[in-house]
Amino acid sequence: MNVLLAEAKVPYDIVLEMDEINDDFPSTDVAIVIGSNDIVNPAAQEDPNSPIAGMPVLEVWKAKQVFVSKRGQGTGYSGIENPLFYKENTRMFYGDAKKSIDQLLPMIE
Repeated sequence: MNVLLAEAKVPYDIVLEMDEINDDFPSTDVAIVIGSNDIVNPAAQEDPNSPIAGMPVLEVWKAKQVFVSKRGQGTGYSGIENPLFYKENTRMFYGDAKKSIDQLLPMIE
């Protein structure tokens, strides 16, 4: 992940570790997820029979509103569905991430 962030020229000093950010999600108005699947899958915590049960995840579903940008409806590496995508506070944007985010940002500013 750090390699991808470096390629995107994201300054390392603004990147938080999972345990540093998860406590903030309940007081977060908007969480924007781009291209992630398993790392934001609540089944890791909520479904003891899930193949990813116990895996550390970003608890984005605890934010007031979640926007997810993905190319399509495919599953992540684990091959399982992500219940985040069906939660009442989640909105999905399918297609090119840059185009999707360019459309989204004016709506939430």
